[in-house]
Amino acid sequence: MYGEFPSARPRRLRTSPAIRRLVAETRLHPADLILPVFAREGISEPVAISSMPGVLQHTRDTLRKTAAEAAEAGVGGIMLFGVPEQKDAVGSQGTDPDGILQVAIRDVVSEVGDALVVMSDLCLDEYTDHGHCGVLDDQGRVDNDATLERYAEMARVQADAGVHVVGPSGMMDGQVGHVRRALDEAGHQDVAILAYTAKYASAFYGPFREAVNSSLKGDRKTYQQDPANAREAMRELALDLAEGADMVMVKPALPYLDVLRKVADTVDVPVAAYQISGEYAMVESAAANGWIDRDRAIMETLTSIHRAGANMILTYWATEVAQQL
Repeated sequence: MYGEFPSARPRRLRTSPAIRRLVAETRLHPADLILPVFAREGISEPVAISSMPGVLQHTRDTLRKTAAEAAEAGVGGIMLFGVPEQKDAVGSQGTDPDGILQVAIRDVVSEVGDALVVMSDLCLDEYTDHGHCGVLDDQGRVDNDATLERYAEMARVQADAGVHVVGPSGMMDGQVGHVRRALDEAGHQDVAILAYTAKYASAFYGPFREAVNSSLKGDRKTYQQDPANAREAMRELALDLAEGADMVMVKPALPYLDVLRKVADTVDVPVAAYQISGEYAMVESAAANGWIDRDRAIMETLTSIHRAGANMILTYWATEVAQQL
């Protein structure tokens, strides 16, 4: 009977690289990739991040070169994070028009124009002396609504600097709608919002905190999502879409591929996933010890994220992989 062994032999379509390539169901493209980059204030040479081999805190000059290299490789976008010299309780540098992130935005836009989609992290954690993603009330708790006002101001100065897309990442309730209103009222209707829709309170953020010189003590479990919850992510998704999100994100990527699939099956907007610092560090450290094949592991992880439904992937390997592709 048709379909039974020996007439049905799936291995026929695995016999050579050419045929495997022909029938591949998932294909990565350089334009699918977004490169996260750290711009640090007050340094004359780039600074290596020990827990993320190969990733740097950039000077203004090396940031420009990195952006140009990404654009030449065909990378789709660049996500900028600022690392300031000075911090305070309300993250003043995050809303200073001459703060490091706004300077970085202007530098990258002037360097690559529209060859890259220039994105910016819209959050206070890099700029606060307590390391939280918002301002604190008199009991030391993150004040959701007061933080929204700070995010609105951040959105305006980032848009004024020329950013194409803002990424509100603090997981405050109502952040997408508040940022959308602030942008529209300031005449920045064309600036898009990449919503960090399902951002989990993950153990895999550790290396990132070194990358941004984080001052955090404690955790962010009162505002980032509980790793145990998937259905809650769909509620966050519905709220972000109702508030005007242009794109949505799941972060981290690999531990939450099930959530990513649910999101991708639900929405009609582009879906991103962030392959975060801890995911990067695990592959790099295992490869450095000879335990895994580095290049194959990188491509396998990115393919799995794309297969699970991500149209765009933020990854620290973006330029390297784009050059290989």
